[in-house]
Amino acid sequence: MAKGYWIARVDVHNDEGYKAYAAANPAIFKKFGGRFVVRAGKFTAIEGQSRSRNVVIEFPDYETALACYHSPEYQENIKVRLPHSVADLIIIEGYDGPQP
Repeated sequence: MAKGYWIARVDVHNDEGYKAYAAANPAIFKKFGGRFVVRAGKFTAIEGQSRSRNVVIEFPDYETALACYHSPEYQENIKVRLPHSVADLIIIEGYDGPQP
């Protein structure tokens, strides 16, 4: 079964205010079997527009990734994030087919 992923690009304009959001996320993600694959590491924007932070979170499957996003815990945590950042977030199913 293909994994599910959150791919987020974030610009934070208030680091202090954003800390509470970031601190609450690991417990929420753990509840849904999520794990950070990428968490704001060094990057080079080769094409298109970018944001200052990039995050990829892996979940056991697409449905679980959606369930985490729609969970009451995460929906409450979004309210903490909104005043302090701008984000683009997609939830995508991983590829589980043949490789080159």
